[in-house]
Amino acid sequence: MKAAAKKNIVCYVTDRKSLIPATADTRGARIVENIRMAIGAGVDWIQIREKDLPARELVDLARQAVQMGDVRRRKTPQPARIIVNDRLDAALAAGAHGIHLGQASPVASDVVRWCRAGNAPADFTIGVSCHSLKEARNAENANVDYIFFGPIFETPSKKEFGAPQGLQKLAEVSRAVPSMNVIAIGGVHTENAPNCIRAGATGIAAIRMFQESGDTDAVREAVASIHELDTKEESR
Repeated sequence: MKAAAKKNIVCYVTDRKSLIPATADTRGARIVENIRMAIGAGVDWIQIREKDLPARELVDLARQAVQMGDVRRRKTPQPARIIVNDRLDAALAAGAHGIHLGQASPVASDVVRWCRAGNAPADFTIGVSCHSLKEARNAENANVDYIFFGPIFETPSKKEFGAPQGLQKLAEVSRAVPSMNVIAIGGVHTENAPNCIRAGATGIAAIRMFQESGDTDAVREAVASIHELDTKEESR
């Protein structure tokens, strides 16, 4: 739950189609290496967001990510959790740690009820994308574990959802659903992550921050800096 978090959550959301340069033939290998890099850099969550992948390929990718996370688990007390976008069947088949639901996904309350009836591991994480205060409250009523709220800033991948929500709306939503982790997404990077934490978010999620750097050490430093942001200090 939100109150128990000791550090801010950092999530890498995959998007193999935005990898540059990459061709259709190389995207699969590139995204695997990006996941490996992010896990090695200390991210807390990897969201496998590859909506167009056939089920078999999605399961294979998620399973590889889980195996990478297990390798880190043997070396550090902070394992990486692998979350699959939309496909509950693929998440369970791959042994992933959670499912992320969009507004076009199955109803969150139904997924929560089914998973917590013993059909998924006890620590299986369920999250929802939200773009308004009403959606955030609905997610809280559905008893999900976290929400992605955004887009906070301007970003190419979220233009379909309209103008950026901004930090003020992020603060409003964070106050309104105190029982959940609120993860800021949309144009978030190292420089503006402190503003998201100051506004009340318990973590950030990003695509470009992990796919455009190409420098593992720089990504590791960025993740560490976000982990170490002191919420109380930032809010003063």
